[in-house]
Amino acid sequence: MDVVANEDFLIIAGRRYASRLLVGSGKYRDLAQTREATLAAGAEIVTVAIRRVNIGQDPHAPSLLDVLPPGEFTILPNTAGCYTARDAVYTLQMARELLDGRKLVKLEVLGDERTLFPHMPETIRAAEILVRDGFDVMVYCSDDPVQARLLQEIGCAAVMPLASLIGSGMGILNPWNLRLIVEQATVPVLVDAGVGTASDAAIAMELGCDGVLMNTAIAAARDPVRMARAMRQAVSAGRDAFLAGRMPRRFAASPSSPAEGVLA
Repeated sequence: MDVVANEDFLIIAGRRYASRLLVGSGKYRDLAQTREATLAAGAEIVTVAIRRVNIGQDPHAPSLLDVLPPGEFTILPNTAGCYTARDAVYTLQMARELLDGRKLVKLEVLGDERTLFPHMPETIRAAEILVRDGFDVMVYCSDDPVQARLLQEIGCAAVMPLASLIGSGMGILNPWNLRLIVEQATVPVLVDAGVGTASDAAIAMELGCDGVLMNTAIAAARDPVRMARAMRQAVSAGRDAFLAGRMPRRFAASPSSPAEGVLA
């Protein structure tokens, strides 16, 4: 775990994390590269698509937990590929059994296969059921401040608005909505989906987001391990810049050196 300046931990569902970069576990060349990139990212939370990745469902196939053991990482099961609240709830209840009753989960209910945009009515319905069932729900959502507020009022542990479409690498398309979500938040806000490169991650953190979750931006890079290191540094730098407070924007030049007392 990295040393965290001034005790600046990410706190989700009462647990402290030194890293504000969360990563996915899909799309890598093999399990060995998955582990290498995860370590390079410095990630402590790794999200897993229960419908696509083996974490024990098939005892005869290699398991992700062989390279990312739960004793070393927080495994965050997600509902990628679910299009209804019913399917999402069932998937996470299954994951809870596979992970010995762990409650922290990532909810995503998709609206269509082309955009993978969140289906917010079904997402809210699933969140209500899961929170009542004792889950700590981190939830993928649209970048709509009203929807984000509803999800935190339901009792979700974190809201995760998209920056742009999943896997698109288009970066943060609507920073103003993210700022509005951050300003009203009573739970952590993490950008989920759309990050393409390190500058996108830094911008998300400079906007005041509490963290960033990504998969494709690392796994689809020419050198995933090197990109993972870059993302780690970008998230850290963006967080420092946010805490430092940027200089005000001006519409006129201001000299870097003082104008008084100049040599003739």
